[in-house]
Amino acid sequence: MFGLGPQELIIILILVLLLFGGRKIPEIMRGLGQGLREFRAVSSEATRDLQKMTEAEPEPKRDDAESKDGAHV
Repeated sequence: MFGLGPQELIIILILVLLLFGGRKIPEIMRGLGQGLREFRAVSSEATRDLQKMTEAEPEPKRDDAESKDGAHV
């Protein structure tokens, strides 16, 4: 995990606990969870919209002269 060992992770967790306190950490995590949920919802909605747009695109029309003699320009 990013080249961090268990000792480094423990030090980081202790620093986070000291900086934010035990009461503030659940609020921060809750906010991060809500942000991730919202991001996932928006990204899946954008994906659906793109799929609808690509499915709804009409096929390009051929020129009548090309279709009659089979010549391509």
